[in-house]
Amino acid sequence: MASIKRFEEIESWQLARELDKKIFSITKQTDFSKDFKLRDQILNSPGSIMDNIAEGFERGGNKEFNQFLSISKGSAGELKSQLYRALDRGYIDNSKFEELFNEANTVAKKIGGLMGYLSKSDFRGSKYYYQNTN
Repeated sequence: MASIKRFEEIESWQLARELDKKIFSITKQTDFSKDFKLRDQILNSPGSIMDNIAEGFERGGNKEFNQFLSISKGSAGELKSQLYRALDRGYIDNSKFEELFNEANTVAKKIGGLMGYLSKSDFRGSKYYYQNTN
């Protein structure tokens, strides 16, 4: 973890960003664009994944980062649930559902892996490192 200098380098953040673009694209199509409540919810989920990874990283402590990663992982679960609703309402077909669901699942697994790494790491976070070197 010490080698990552910016949250943009975190693979799960990058994958969530790509997923965000795809979700945005599907919500502009068909009747999905008129289902305002579901559209807004599903648009917010991948952004929440990205934002919580970024916010947790920027706090500089592994314990806080892990907490925000947990929230981010929860947002990935929320997105998967919303994809079922989009499928059930006919806004996406089975193929698109599988593609997006698998991508959301991959993001969740990557976040879980990062959480596991942080929980085993002796490095407490950059805010502690910088305090001790000044």
